[in-house]
Amino acid sequence: MDLYSDKRVVLTLDAGGTNLVFNAFRAGKPLTGGIRKDAHASHLERCLSNMKAGFQEVMQEIGVKPVAISFAFPGPADYASGIIDNSNNLPAFRGGVPLKSILEEEFGLPVFINNDGDLFAYGEALGGILPEINTRLEAAGSPKRYRNLVGFTLGTGFGAGFVSDGQLITGDNVTAAEVWLFSNRHHPEVNAEDLVSIRSVQRVYASEAGIAYPNELEPKDIYKIAKGEMEGDRKAALKAYEEMGRALGDTVANVLTFIDGIAVIGGGITGASDLYMPAVMEELKFIYHPSNVEAMPRLVQKVFNLDEEGDRKEFFRDYSRSIPIPGTGRSISYDPLPRLAIATSNRGANESIALGAYAYALTKISS
Repeated sequence: MDLYSDKRVVLTLDAGGTNLVFNAFRAGKPLTGGIRKDAHASHLERCLSNMKAGFQEVMQEIGVKPVAISFAFPGPADYASGIIDNSNNLPAFRGGVPLKSILEEEFGLPVFINNDGDLFAYGEALGGILPEINTRLEAAGSPKRYRNLVGFTLGTGFGAGFVSDGQLITGDNVTAAEVWLFSNRHHPEVNAEDLVSIRSVQRVYASEAGIAYPNELEPKDIYKIAKGEMEGDRKAALKAYEEMGRALGDTVANVLTFIDGIAVIGGGITGASDLYMPAVMEELKFIYHPSNVEAMPRLVQKVFNLDEEGDRKEFFRDYSRSIPIPGTGRSISYDPLPRLAIATSNRGANESIALGAYAYALTKISS
């Protein structure tokens, strides 16, 4: 299926714990600038009302009849049946809400719901960082190509998704890649999401600065403090993002040991990547000192940060060389450097999630 030639229109929604972001996609591209509404995370009737209103506003704006509604939701759920339950970031849905059936009854369209981390990864694999990397490798004359991608979303919560050979891997219970439940080697007493999220930045800053938590400071405020653009405890602000980066790097390293693919990061905190990515890269380059050898890198692969110009140049180099096949007079091309890349999404999480939702709906309709 060629997403960029398909003229069918799909309504999309990125449902986060703070905002609902609505759009419509056709031929792989958004048709609006996006419509935002408050998620009303703890109030079911208000949340559902805003969902219905958001889709209605998009349809009025585009003036085209859609073929489906497809959107992302945070956390585990019975996505096949469209029943949302146990969502930490949208507690209004706890206990089981048949959201798919509610919206199909309202709009008379097929409705598809999936995890936001899964759809972010799907969008990046089909129309984001993965094809961008492979296109650039081809242009550079390198035979190297990538088929696997893991996408991480940072915001109110911490999520992920995994795509291999263009297939979204969701697991038998649609709960694959639930990285928010990972443990962390620096703070094993809590799960990864408690360390890689908006509340983590806020909590660590408050603790280091000696102020009450919770408070009104947002991560963007703490970022400005760290950059010297706003009054506050700069050392505490830098520490908050460093701690988050270290925890994120630990999870990324663990995931890359078995996924062996490109890593892409999206979400509301990525605007502060210059503050947390150094700690992420330190984790990815960590050296073990096991009992049987003097030193051992944490990862088999060398990971390059595509947000940095120097790493970009090194990653896209052609490292392959020709080695002879003894007794044949022939040779074979060999790339001796197993390598991966990590990057911040160029599209942004909302657009990639929407693209993933669009592609998912078309795949389901066509199957």
